[in-house]
Amino acid sequence: MATALKENDIKYLERCLELAAEAADAGDEAFGSVLVDAEGEILAEARNRMNEKTVLAHPEIDLAHWAAEHLSADQRKSATMYTTGEHCPMCAAAHGWVGIGSLVYLSSAEQLGEWQKQHELPSAPIRFIPVEEIINEVEVRGPDEGELLERIKRLHEKVWEKQRSDN
Repeated sequence: MATALKENDIKYLERCLELAAEAADAGDEAFGSVLVDAEGEILAEARNRMNEKTVLAHPEIDLAHWAAEHLSADQRKSATMYTTGEHCPMCAAAHGWVGIGSLVYLSSAEQLGEWQKQHELPSAPIRFIPVEEIINEVEVRGPDEGELLERIKRLHEKVWEKQRSDN
């Protein structure tokens, strides 16, 4: 079961929000993620790039690939992935297979689904499953509440409004 965020999580989630805003400004869905080592240093960061690459270009997938290529198993186990949204099943599986130790997210997949319903958007092509049901032995913190959660919600709404006006 996910737990509440810690005070030191906020600065990393704020960077994730900046990356999500970059993604939104580029016409992508508003998702951003960072990978942080045990000492608190950001090792790598990524944003959604589905418009540039493929529908599989989620930031969490990019960071899982980066971790697999650049970190030892012990370094991956002590790392934390911060992200604006709870992993989809594809990203959760990548996180688990690579062996990243912790996950911290702003909004849950359930919250995102509710926001999409409020905006009368079509359902996703997959069923979202809580990340704890996919990844074994990982500490999970999230979702958040308050100002940061409202910021990611507004970014998603900005993207959806633009998509609607473009169609």
